[in-house]
Amino acid sequence: KIILVGFITSFLVVLLATPALIKVANAKKLFDEPDEKRKLHKTNIPSVGGIIIFAATLFSYALWFPSEQVSGHNLINSDLKYIVATLLILFFIGIKDDIIGTAPVKKLVGHFIVGLILVTMADIRLTSMHGLFGVKEIPEWASIFLSLFTYIVISNAFNLIDGVDGLASGIGLIVCVSFGVWFFIAGELTYASLAFSLGGSLLAFLVFNFSPAKIFMGDSGALIIGLIVSILAIKLIEFPKHHLPEELIGLSKPVFAISVLMYPLFDTLRVFIRRTIKGQSPFSPDNKHIHHRLLKIGLSQGKVALVLYSVNSLIIAIAVVTSGMEPSTCLYIVCGF
Repeated sequence: KIILVGFITSFLVVLLATPALIKVANAKKLFDEPDEKRKLHKTNIPSVGGIIIFAATLFSYALWFPSEQVSGHNLINSDLKYIVATLLILFFIGIKDDIIGTAPVKKLVGHFIVGLILVTMADIRLTSMHGLFGVKEIPEWASIFLSLFTYIVISNAFNLIDGVDGLASGIGLIVCVSFGVWFFIAGELTYASLAFSLGGSLLAFLVFNFSPAKIFMGDSGALIIGLIVSILAIKLIEFPKHHLPEELIGLSKPVFAISVLMYPLFDTLRVFIRRTIKGQSPFSPDNKHIHHRLLKIGLSQGKVALVLYSVNSLIIAIAVVTSGMEPSTCLYIVCGF
C-alpha cells in the first residue's frame, strides 16, 4: 500500500506541476535551442524538467518513507541521509549545466565526490560477484574501484541515452518498475519505495516528454535517474541471499541487474570505448548512439523509443525465464540476445 501511494503521489505532483514549469521555463528562456548538427528538435524546448523529477521523487519518498517495520518486512533506512545528500549534489551540478553549462571535468569531479560518499561513507558498494564467472568475494580495493566504476557508468548512462524524445524517461520507468518489483518481492520496502517514487515521476513526465516532447529532463533529470538507479542496482546485487524468498533464489542478482540495465549500459560502454580509442573524451557528444542508428534507417523518434523499450523489456524477460541456470551461462544468453 505504502509503495502504491508513493507512486501515485510522485505521479500526480509531476503531472500537475509540469505545465506550470513549462510556462516558467519559456518565460525565463530556460530552453534548449535547436542545433542541426547534434539535436533533433526544430524549436526551443524547455530543458529543466529535471527540477520536477527531482522534487516529486524526493517529496514522495520522504513523505511515505517506510521508517518502521511494516508487515514483518526487513527495512534498512540508514542510507537515507546519504541518498538525499548525493541527490542534492548531482541535482545542482545538473541544473547548472542545463542553464549555463558545466565543463565535463567539473562534472566528473562531482561524480567522484558523490561516488566516494556512497562507497566510503554509506558503504553502498559491491563486495562480491556472487558466483558470476566463478568469482565470489573480491578484495576491498577491487570492491571500491568496481563500485565507483559502476556508479559513474550507470549515472552517466541515462544522460547519454537522452537523445530521443521519451527514451531516457521511458527506459528509466522500465528499470524502476523492474527493480521496485524485485525489492517488493524480497520484502525490502525502503528501496521498493524509492524505485516506485522515481517510477511515478517518470511515468507522468513521459506524458510531456514523449515525441513530440514539450519539455526535456536535461542533465538535472538524467543524473538523478542515474544516481538512484545505480544505488538500487548495487543494493539489489548485495541483498543478503538468506533473506530472499523462494521466488528469487534461482534468479542471479548480478545477471538480473545487468539485464535490467542492458540497453543503457551497452550503449554507454560502446560509446565510451569508441571515443577513448579515437583519443576523444568519453563525455564528448556525438551522434553514434544506438538511437541515432535507428533514426538513420528511417524510424521516427517515437518508434525508436518504443523499439528500445521493447528490447529492454524482452532482455529482462529472458533473464527471468532463464532463472535457475548457472549465472555465467545466463549472462551469455542475455548478452547474446
